[in-house]
Amino acid sequence: MDEDAIRILIASLSRPHPSGGDVIERAAILAAGPATTEIVGWIVAHDGQPEAAIAAASTGGLYGMRFSGGRTSAERPPRRYVLPPGTLD
Repeated sequence: MDEDAIRILIASLSRPHPSGGDVIERAAILAAGPATTEIVGWIVAHDGQPEAAIAAASTGGLYGMRFSGGRTSAERPPRRYVLPPGTLD
């Protein structure tokens, strides 16, 4: 994909973020098709940052690790990427 095609795709999939920039969900990027790595690369190249993961409260107990899949929040891919204001203009 070329630069303009990626910009148009991201603009159509993103929504406003409280920081004044835009946010795009990782699920939307994955649903866009085989250009996932190009899209994430474009976001990172334009100062986009993965949104900080919020640590979930531990449920503990016998099945606590089972529900979380045994993965910590540091091991999970980011749920969304935040672009700075004016990136998609």
